Amino acid sequence: MTIPGTRLQVMWNRLLAVVEEQGQALIRAAFSPIVRECGDISAGIFDFHGRMLAQAVTGTPGHINTMAEAVRTLRGRFPLQDMKPGDIFMTNDPWIASGHLNDFLLMMPVFYKGKVVGFTSCTSHLVDLGGLGMGPEGADIYDEGLLIPPCKLVDQGQVNTLLLGIVKANSREPVANEGDIYALIACCEAGANRLADMMAEFGIDDLDALSDHIINTSRRGTLDAIADLPKGTWRNVLKVDGYDAEIELHAALTIAEDHVLLDFTGTAGCTNKGINVPLNYAAAYSVFALRCLIGPDIPNNAGSLDPFRVTAPKGCILNAQPPAPVAMRHTLGQMTPDLVFGCLSQAMPDTVPAEGASCMYDLPLRHVPEAVDRGDQQFALELVFNGGTGARPGLDGLSATAFPSGVWGSQIETTEAVAPVLFHRRELRMDSGGAGRRRGGLGQHIEMSSSLDQDFMVFLSVERILNPARGRMGGQDGAAGRIRIGQNGNDLPGKGEIRVKAGETLVFETPGGGGFGRPRDRAESDIKRDIDGGFVSAKAARALYGYQP
Repeated sequence: MTIPGTRLQVMWNRLLAVVEEQGQALIRAAFSPIVRECGDISAGIFDFHGRMLAQAVTGTPGHINTMAEAVRTLRGRFPLQDMKPGDIFMTNDPWIASGHLNDFLLMMPVFYKGKVVGFTSCTSHLVDLGGLGMGPEGADIYDEGLLIPPCKLVDQGQVNTLLLGIVKANSREPVANEGDIYALIACCEAGANRLADMMAEFGIDDLDALSDHIINTSRRGTLDAIADLPKGTWRNVLKVDGYDAEIELHAALTIAEDHVLLDFTGTAGCTNKGINVPLNYAAAYSVFALRCLIGPDIPNNAGSLDPFRVTAPKGCILNAQPPAPVAMRHTLGQMTPDLVFGCLSQAMPDTVPAEGASCMYDLPLRHVPEAVDRGDQQFALELVFNGGTGARPGLDGLSATAFPSGVWGSQIETTEAVAPVLFHRRELRMDSGGAGRRRGGLGQHIEMSSSLDQDFMVFLSVERILNPARGRMGGQDGAAGRIRIGQNGNDLPGKGEIRVKAGETLVFETPGGGGFGRPRDRAESDIKRDIDGGFVSAKAARALYGYQP
């Protein structure tokens, strides 16, 4: 049966609504604040062949774009003829799912009229899976927690209680983990039910015609966008803080007639700390950066992703091989958009933003080891804070904004309700945005302490402490990140474990974004507005812009 193009488009729009409802089911049912409050998830619908047709708007590129490949992998691991209604498969293998153990990826076959017509899938972050926990200190993947190979989590509607028991037994937060797993299951089921309802409403027995329309239309649109770009190869090097020594990330971006190739050859090798990045995760953020500027109005699916290719030598820090430690893979993985933008800015001058804070300021907290013996409150919690984005060619950067991760900042009230911590201050960090014709976005100033008479541990793995976000086209750099104990304490390195004692205050400052264009070209009205709004001090306005009110 031939389906008219207008009807296919209506069905495509409905599919986007279905998958958004699927994502919201996960967020509303989740237990962990990083999922429920911060949206650290992905949700998607896939066709019979495992090709992604639609993704929820809510979610991170590290989850969404890795999920796009992971479903194809899982589909190939389990015979289609053995799948039954109500089955759900899962894994947290970093090299299949989304780069570290704490992310669970589920895949559910969708049955309609007795046959598999597609799949739903989702990913979310579980706060603790044992081991050394969320920190960069592991020497290999075995230090970092429980690895679950591809397996069946739900068998014809019956949850694998042994597997669930193993997950709970290997966690400091067993109740939250159990709740989050059931939320993931509910997410898959919601998507499957709504997809079946949609097929019944439109009177179709399979997704073949709709799938081909979505993928072919999106691929054509992306290829048209690539065809309009200059052709050639451009290179960039980004220096990052690393763990105990600075590291160089290298990229060569080739724009051809029918594809875009990104190659990380020249990038430093892996370290013995958990900041290594599986290639699936590095590719997810790199391709996201490319798609922000190449066909950004085209929905994200298998068709629009197909023309982008990412390669890297095995063993480099952006293509870590098992059993490398990867717990904090986002630390460098989320720096790859700035690496890619450095290439694109040469090919597409005046269209690419300046560098930003990029790496989210992830703040895993946990009780100290002796808390169990002392009877202190035990907890494991992961907070997320964001810095400023780079200034854009026509607009200032965004302050305290989650780019590229998309993970919303942790809420103070929620955090204080679930863990023994107290926030004393949280505000935008004046003068942290790089000066320029367009100003970089501001970072944050945060102060927190224990709310009880007990110490707590912090597991740091952040960037932009030593290498701030660079400006572009004459713009100045943003302010570097800064971490210390107390206002007058010594600056701490961006990676490693620290103990915050009872009565001490952790002072946490996220980086600002770089400026775009020469500061002297900034409009006087914009400078005045910055001063009035508390974004720039009068002293800095005089020094950086020569502003005299």
